Amino acid sequence: MSKKVTIYDLVEAKRENRKITAVSCYDYTTARLVAEAGLEMILVGDSAAQIILGHDSTLPVTMDFMTTITAAVARAAPNVYLVGDMPFLSYHTGIHEAVRNAGRFIQQGGAQMIKIEVTEAQLDVVKAVSDSGMAVMAHIGIRPQSITKLGKLKAEGTTAELAYDLICLADKMVRAGASALLIEGTAREVARLITERSPVPVISCGSGPDCDGQILIINDILGLSIGVTPKFSKSYTNLSESITRSLLTYVDEIRSGRFPDDDHCYHVKAGQLDKLEQMLRTIGG
Repeated sequence: MSKKVTIYDLVEAKRENRKITAVSCYDYTTARLVAEAGLEMILVGDSAAQIILGHDSTLPVTMDFMTTITAAVARAAPNVYLVGDMPFLSYHTGIHEAVRNAGRFIQQGGAQMIKIEVTEAQLDVVKAVSDSGMAVMAHIGIRPQSITKLGKLKAEGTTAELAYDLICLADKMVRAGASALLIEGTAREVARLITERSPVPVISCGSGPDCDGQILIINDILGLSIGVTPKFSKSYTNLSESITRSLLTYVDEIRSGRFPDDDHCYHVKAGQLDKLEQMLRTIGG
C-alpha cells in the first residue's frame, strides 16, 4: 500500500459502498504482513491481554503496554489506518485523564484513531476526545471490558427493546463526535440498521456482512488461537499445525546432529586457520 490511508478514505469507501478490510494485530512482524496484503485498517486491540500475554480477559493491559505495541505496529505499517484501543480504566476516571491517555496513542503510539468501549456514560468522554482533535471509534454491542459486571458476554440486539437501545446509542455517539463505530457481536439486522443510519464508517466484529467493513483478530484468521473461538470468527489456514510440524523437525535435526550443517555455520577465512594454529602453538596447550 503506497498511499497512507486516512479517515477521509474510509468515509469515501462508505459512500462508494467499498468494504473496509481490518484486522486486530499487536506486533511488528505480523503488522508488516498485514500491510503487504493491502488491508486498510489495523486495530491494536486490548485483546492483546489474551492473545499476547495469556490473560483470561482484556482487563489487565495498561496504557504503557498498549502504546508500546501500537508504536511497533505503526513502524511496520506506516500507511495503514491505525486505531489504538483504550484499555480498562484509561478513560473511566475523568475527562482530563481520558483525553491525556487518548493523546498518548497519537503522540507515542502513532495512532490515527482512538477506540473506546462505550455506554451512554461515556458520551462526554467521546465528545471531549473528539473536541480535542482526535478521531474516535465508539465500540458498542459486546463490550469485553464489562465482563466483571456482566459475568458473561452474549450476543447483543437480539430483542426489539435491546436493538432500539443500541441503535439510539449509536446515534448518540455519532452526535457526540465519533468518527467511526465498531459493532461487536450484535444481531445482523440491527447492525444493518445502524450502518444505514450512520454517516460515519461502521465496522463489524461478528455483526454480520452489512456493515461498511469487517474486522477479526489476526490469530483467529491464521489458525493460531488456543481454545474456543467466537461463533463469528473464521480461520483461513491452520498455522498452529504448520508451526508445530516445523518445530518438531527442528528439534529432531538438533538431536540427530543434522542441524546446524556446514552451510549454516560461519568459517575462518581461507588460509587463516593454519595461521591460528601456529599462533596457538606459541602459547601451548
